[in-house]
Formats: sequence, structure tokens, C-alpha cells
Amino acid sequence: MSSEPLVLVTGVTGYIGGRLVPELLERGYRVRAMARNPRRLRDRPWFDQIEVVEADASDRQQVDQALEGVDVAYYLIHALGTGRRFESRDRQTALTFGTSAREHGVGRVIYLGGLYPEGEELSPHLDSRREVGEILLASGVPTTVLRAAVILGSGSASFEMLRYLTDRLPVMLTPRWLDTRIQPIAVRDVLHYLIGSATMPDEVNRGFDIGGPDVLTYREMMQRYAAVAGLVPRRIVTLPLLTPSLSSHWVGLVTPVPSSIARPLVDSLVHEVICKEHDIEHHVPDPEPGLTGFDRAVELALTKVRNLDVTTSWASASTPGAPTTPLPSDPLPGDPQWAGGSLYVDERQSVVEASPERLWSVVEGIGGGNGWYSWRLGWWARGVLDRLFGGPGLRRGRRNPHDLSVGDPLDWWRVEEIEEPNLLRLRAEMRLPGMAWLELIVDTDEQGRTVFRQRALFHPVGLPGHLYWWAIKPFHGIVFGGMQKNIAKTAAPKP
Repeated sequence: MSSEPLVLVTGVTGYIGGRLVPELLERGYRVRAMARNPRRLRDRPWFDQIEVVEADASDRQQVDQALEGVDVAYYLIHALGTGRRFESRDRQTALTFGTSAREHGVGRVIYLGGLYPEGEELSPHLDSRREVGEILLASGVPTTVLRAAVILGSGSASFEMLRYLTDRLPVMLTPRWLDTRIQPIAVRDVLHYLIGSATMPDEVNRGFDIGGPDVLTYREMMQRYAAVAGLVPRRIVTLPLLTPSLSSHWVGLVTPVPSSIARPLVDSLVHEVICKEHDIEHHVPDPEPGLTGFDRAVELALTKVRNLDVTTSWASASTPGAPTTPLPSDPLPGDPQWAGGSLYVDERQSVVEASPERLWSVVEGIGGGNGWYSWRLGWWARGVLDRLFGGPGLRRGRRNPHDLSVGDPLDWWRVEEIEEPNLLRLRAEMRLPGMAWLELIVDTDEQGRTVFRQRALFHPVGLPGHLYWWAIKPFHGIVFGGMQKNIAKTAAPKP
């Protein structure tokens, strides 16, 4: 038996969880990752160094299995942007986890919540984060609740919102919450406190405010970001009539962060969120040579963005409302005999005058800045429509312009499978009356020629699903036929 403590990390496919795991491994902990879809962790560089358990946090039996033998458990689950009834889900999940942790003798639970002011009526999301912390503190297991405001790091939703608003709008009409004071914190410092909390004494059972050394208004954050990024100073005019609801839609239009996620972020910015104490230093000393200032945190985040070194992002987590059911096994080479019901298929193939390696490089680079090789106006319009209905649209882009891994977001798709250099399977996370996949396959025929195969699959849900398929079917020639033709043309050697 190993003497190193066993640590469970939940929310491991999310922004913080995905960064916490390698830090824990580096410090000698044994790590067990809990995920609803463990396949999405397969391409992480640390996957072979951890134990993975498949579990849904709302299923008591599965949570019991995940917590068996655990010394420290990180609770990084919240229902950000999941729509109505999220408070009930957050509450029940926290109760289930806390009860199971107590019964399995877990030594400590660590929860990352939100910083909030005392004595004010909180937004539903911020109030839910407060309630989850209180539930875990009352669970009977020694618990550390870390309360943070804006987290600054490459890929965080808060940072991406700040970055895109400032980059894209040299002149902007803004809501009055831009003058609310905030105490942001660098993601590296959040990770420092999370890891340090694992060794707190058993008698410590409380919450701690954590924040960086700077207290700024959002207006000042935007101007400071512009200075670090080398942009001209932004002209900002405040309009008191812009409500949080309108502001979230405004953020959704300008940035890749959808309004369903922007709304809780904006709601929290309406409140002044400043640390009321710094008692954490009595148990976890501040990092050397000190906490990271705002300008340095922005500089570090931008360096990672420019170097294509964004390891996790806000879009790494599952998209609320998106289908999670995987395609049945053995989808190739023929249509699956699926007991799940109807499965519509649009299949095309062509011989390509290029090597398989060259064709694969084009396939793997699809989406993001390279687009989808067909009917740009149609893709743009569908993306706008998806955003209006709360979906991700096309603005999530890619984590890396050249490389894809299982679980990566790719515009409104999610990489479900990649078998380099032959198969890329994407699952749609747009708002649909059903489940959809797109498969791009690089193959060779009996004559040794490169063959490009393409399959669009749709599993309708109810009558709306069937009507949807037949309504868009006339456009398949433009969308999928154009994609087939233009990818082949891009891969072919230039004359």
C-alpha cells in the first residue's frame, strides 16, 4: 500500500480541475479523478498517472464508489449556466457528496466558491455558491471553503470576457457595474491555496476569502488590460439603463462566452467583491515571492494564449443542455444498427489528389480560424441562431489551432473521438431537437489512392427532430458537399 494520501478531484474536465491534477501529482499525491465521461480525459498528458472513476455527482452509489479510501476530496462542481432549477441541483449534489464523504471517513473536503458581500441580496448563482459552501461545512467532514472573485488565467471565463471586451471594443457603452470594486486573483495563486488547503489541521472547518494584491473597478481592469496588451486606452461611457440581463446578452454578442455563462459572471460583478479577511495565510502561507499582481497575471495569461499553451479553458467543461450520449460502438465502416431509434445519415466520399498525411493535417485543423470550408454565411447564420437560443455558437473556437484532443471544444462541436491520422468524430453541442455527429475520415482505396469520407449523423428526438432533419436536408449539398470539395481542394498540391 502506498503511504501518499489519495486525493479525489471532481470537476476534472473543467477549467480549475484540469489544472489542479498535474499540480497535485507534482507534489506526490495519488490522484483519483471523478468524471461523467472519463474518455474525455484520455489525451491529457497525466492520464496514465491517475486513477479514473466514472461517476455522476448526483448518483449516491457512484459517489460512494468514488470516495472509497479517499483522504482529501476537492469539490469543484457547480451548475454555472445550466438554466432553471440549478439551485436545486447544486443543493442536492452537495448534500449527496457531503453525506457520502462523512460516511467514508474522508479527512477533508475542499470547495472553491465565490466571494460575496455580507448583508446584500445575492444573485441566484452567487447565493447558490454560498449555500453549497455552507452545506459542505455542515457535513461533519472538516471542510475548507475558498471564496474567490474574478480568476485571471488563460482560458478562464472571467479572463476571456475581459480580454474580448477590451480587444474588440476601443469605444464602448457600458453598464454601471464597471465601477464596482473587485479583487481579482491569478489562477496560479488559486491553485496554490487549493493545494495548501489539503494539509490543514482537522479542527479547521471554515471559509476563507482569497484575492490578489490589487483592488480595481472593472473599468480599471479593462484599461490596465489594454496597457499590458499594447492597446490604445479604451473610451468607456457608462449607461445606467443597462441591466445585468441586458449586459449578459451584450457580453454574449461580443465575446465567446455565451449569455448563459455570462449572466452569473455579470451578476457577481454587480456586487463589490473584496476580501474581508486574509486568515488563509495562517494555514497556507502566501506563495513566494508574493501574490501575483493584476498586470503580471494578465501578462502570464496573454503569453500562454500567444504561445498556444492554454491547457484548459472555460469551454473544457460540458456545455449545459448539450447531449452527452455517445454514438454506439463500431460506427464504421457501415451504418450502425442502433437500437436507439432512427438515425439519419448523410454520407459522402471522394478521391483526393493528396497524401493521407496532408489531408489529415487539413482535417485536424478544421474550425476556429480556418472555418468549415463551406457556405460561410450559412455557418455564421446558424451560429448566431444558436447563440440566441443559449447555445455556444461558433465563437468558442479551438484550444489550439493545430492540435485536437478528445474532449476539446471546437466551435459548437466537441471532439468525441480522434484516431490520428484516420478519424475525427465531432458531437454537436448546439441547440438541436436531437443528437448530431460529424465524422471526417481519411482512408486509402485498393489502388492506394487517398479517400476522404464524410458522414453527418442525426438522431432525432420526437416529431421536431424529424421535421428539423427534413427542413435542413435541401442545404446538405451546399454545406456538406461544399465541405467535401473544399477540404479536398485545400489538401491538394498547388500547381
